[in-house]
Amino acid sequence: MERTVANQKTGKPISERKLLGIVGTGWLFDAMDVGILSFIITALTLDWGLSSQQAGWIGSVNSIGMAVGAFVFGIMADRVGRRTVFMITILIFSIASGLSALAASYLIFVVLRFFIGAGLGGELPVASTLVSESVAPERRGRMVVLLESFWAVGWLLAAIISYFVIPDYGWRVALLLTAIPALFAVFLRKNLPDSPSYTKLKQKTSVMAGIRQLLAKGFAKRSMMLWIVWFCIMLSYYGMFLWLPSVMVEKGFDMVRSFEYVLIMTLAQLPGYFSAAWLIEKVGRKPILIIYLIGTAISAVLFGNAESASMLLTAGMLLSFFNLGAYGILYAYTPEQYPTAIRATGSGIAATAGRIGGILGPLLIGYRGSLGISVSTVFLLFCVTVLIAAVAVWLLGEETKGKTLA
Repeated sequence: MERTVANQKTGKPISERKLLGIVGTGWLFDAMDVGILSFIITALTLDWGLSSQQAGWIGSVNSIGMAVGAFVFGIMADRVGRRTVFMITILIFSIASGLSALAASYLIFVVLRFFIGAGLGGELPVASTLVSESVAPERRGRMVVLLESFWAVGWLLAAIISYFVIPDYGWRVALLLTAIPALFAVFLRKNLPDSPSYTKLKQKTSVMAGIRQLLAKGFAKRSMMLWIVWFCIMLSYYGMFLWLPSVMVEKGFDMVRSFEYVLIMTLAQLPGYFSAAWLIEKVGRKPILIIYLIGTAISAVLFGNAESASMLLTAGMLLSFFNLGAYGILYAYTPEQYPTAIRATGSGIAATAGRIGGILGPLLIGYRGSLGISVSTVFLLFCVTVLIAAVAVWLLGEETKGKTLA
């Protein structure tokens, strides 16, 4: 039987599926913006004559904003509630995203990307915490991974918009098409209830006490594990996926053809998420996360060394399948490591560690030319990074399947 969550304002219950749809819609629009950025970097480089280093900083400044947002809003969500922070972050994201379409210079665009990142970085860990706390234990993992699958739909829409809009109408129109619908998510969340776990919480932990508790006995090992895994998976994700269209162009494809190939690769994210959503309750969080991380590592090596179009496409699809599946499992796994009083803080700081990796990943690609590093070598580094994450889960991780969140 499907569980319902009471709305504190209206008193009316909201089903788990409706909660997933409301939260997931915002997640979708967020993904559209991040996804469109990977295509816009290619267009901006041609339009504004950017160097590879300048292009790399666009993705990295976005990740700096996400790191700040994850840290600040994660802590804030344990103080004022998940729903309140959820609304604040989508507003910041939507307004800054719309303004970025009007940016007259590289500097203005980069500054706005920081605020877009702050809103996005704060929203994602808070959203997964809210859904995790609102769903029955036996369905929690599946629901959070399905929430993450909205990310793939957003990336797919971004790829479609980029393919049909950017070549003929330019990147500004593409950005407006992704920013305006995000305001609709604000309306959808107007009557969204806060999580039952947070509503029942009688005593809130202070900011410094919450941070200290993450490294206290009982939580230190799981915190270190999460920080390592988040750092590694985001370094590889943002390093690889923000640069996919650019790497395709470098391998000899024109901009339109590279967009077309990335669109096909993006489709592979959906079965990656859906398979992870099914397996996470059947196999468990820890083993299935390790399997998908290893799959990501192997796919990264194959993609970096691919020469033919068919091999490039196949490796790219495998990369999308495993990397995004692992991402979804990690979002389900993270909130389960902490009690309600510090759950959003723990999730936010873990995501912050990840965003540091997200800062370094795009820069690694952007500066590789001046460092004399080939594409295959960079993707080999991404492979090693993801394998480190798999080892961290194996050695330090604990299975949390079916446990009730305290």
